[in-house]
Amino acid sequence: MSSTNRKYRRTVRTGLALALPVVALAACGSGGGTDASAEAGSGKGTISVWAHQGQKNEASALQNAVKSFNSSQGDIKVDLKLIPEADYTKTITATDASKLPDVMEFDGPTMANFVYNKKLAPIDTHVSTKTMDNATDASKAQGEVGGKHYGLGMFDSGLGIYGNKKLLDAAGVKYPTSLSNDWTATEFTAALGALKAMDTDGKTLDLQETGGYANEWGTYGFAPVVWSAGGSLLKDGKAEGALDTPAVISAMKTFQSWKTYVDPNTDGNAFAKGRVALSWAGHWMYPAYSEALGDDLVVLPLPDFGNGPKTGQGSWAWGIGADSKNAKAAGTFLDTLLNDANITAMTTANGAVPATKTALDKSELYKQGGPLQLYADQLAKPCGDKDITKSCVAVTRPVTAGYPLVTSKFSEALNSIYGGADPESALQKAARAIDQDFSDNAGYKIP
Repeated sequence: MSSTNRKYRRTVRTGLALALPVVALAACGSGGGTDASAEAGSGKGTISVWAHQGQKNEASALQNAVKSFNSSQGDIKVDLKLIPEADYTKTITATDASKLPDVMEFDGPTMANFVYNKKLAPIDTHVSTKTMDNATDASKAQGEVGGKHYGLGMFDSGLGIYGNKKLLDAAGVKYPTSLSNDWTATEFTAALGALKAMDTDGKTLDLQETGGYANEWGTYGFAPVVWSAGGSLLKDGKAEGALDTPAVISAMKTFQSWKTYVDPNTDGNAFAKGRVALSWAGHWMYPAYSEALGDDLVVLPLPDFGNGPKTGQGSWAWGIGADSKNAKAAGTFLDTLLNDANITAMTTANGAVPATKTALDKSELYKQGGPLQLYADQLAKPCGDKDITKSCVAVTRPVTAGYPLVTSKFSEALNSIYGGADPESALQKAARAIDQDFSDNAGYKIP
C-alpha cells in the first residue's frame, strides 16, 4: 500500500489488510473441492507458527506471547517463524499446503482464497467455545465462510473523520458527535465549503491521496461510500447492478467533487500541522493526531450517503493450516494467543482496536467514554459482507476467493474517478471486468 510517509506506511499496516498480489492469488491451486480439515492429533509436541513481521513493537508482542506460552507448560512447544511483511502473502500463496505451518497468520481479505485453495482448515472444533464467544461479531464476520470459521484476529480496524475543533468552530461548522447524529454527504460537502472560505489556500480536507487510490487503501478507505449509498462491491456474486447503481454513481460524483478541497498532503502533515480541518483516515492516525492537536481533536463518523454511515473493518487474523497433523495443539495455542493479556499487549503496541469483547471493554482508548469510542461503536454494529442495511455500520470486504480481482478493479475505477473520469463509465467497466472474472472461475464457489 502506498502511503504519505514512512510513519504512515508503518502504522496503517497494523490496522487494515494490505494490497493483494492479484495474479498470484487468483485461481491458484486446485480450488473449489472438498473442504479441508486438519487432523486433531495428540495435542502435544512442537507446532510450527508463521506470522508477518510487522513493526518492531508488534513483533516483540508476538514473540513475548510465544515465549510466555512455551514457558507456561511442557506439552506444546511453539516454533515461531517471522516472514517480512512484503513477502508474507506471496510466501503462503507459493507454498504447497503440505508445507504450510500448523498455525498461520493471514491478511483478512486473503482468507477466502486460501480456503478455496485448501490451505486453511475450519477452527471451530479446535479453539475453545470461550475463545469463539469472546471474539467480536465483526472479527467473526471476517473469518467466516459458509457457516464455518477459518480465522480470528487479535485486532480490528476502522475509519472516521478526524476534525480540528478550533478550525471547525471558527468556520461555524456544526459536526456530529456520534453515530446517532451523523452528517449527510450534503452537509459534509457544505462544511468543506464553509471551511474553504476561512482557509488561505482553500484546501480543507485530507484524503490520504499521496499514493493514489489504485491500491488496497482505495478499496478500504472508500468502499464505504459505495456501501453508504446502498450499493455493494458484490451482491450474490455479481458486481453489475450492485457497484454501478444510480445511487452509487451519484455518490462517486460527490466524492469526485471534493478534490478541489483536498490538500495533496505530500509531507503527511496536512492535518497535524493545521493546514486542513478534516482528515479521512483510520484509528492508526490517532497517536500522531492526538499529540499534535490535544483537546482540539474530535473523531467523527464518515458522511451518510443515504444508507447510513459505513466503515471498513478487518485486519490480520490467525488460522490453522489445512494439512496440520496437530490441530488440537494449534487450537490450544490460539486460545492463549487470543486471551486478554496477549491482545492487550498487541493492541498497546500497535494502537489497533481489540478484537475480543473483554479486551475492548477494558481498553483505555476504545472503551465507553474513551477518545476512540466511535470505532468500538461502529464495530458493535457489524454488517458482514452481504446484508448491508441502514442500521449496521462496519462492513467486511467481500469474503470471496475472487477478492483480489474485486479490489483491483474497484480501486482502479476509484482512482480514475478521482482523476476526473466519468463515474458511470468507470464503475460499469469495473463491474463488467469483475463479473467476467467470476464467470471464468465458476463464481469461486467454496463448498
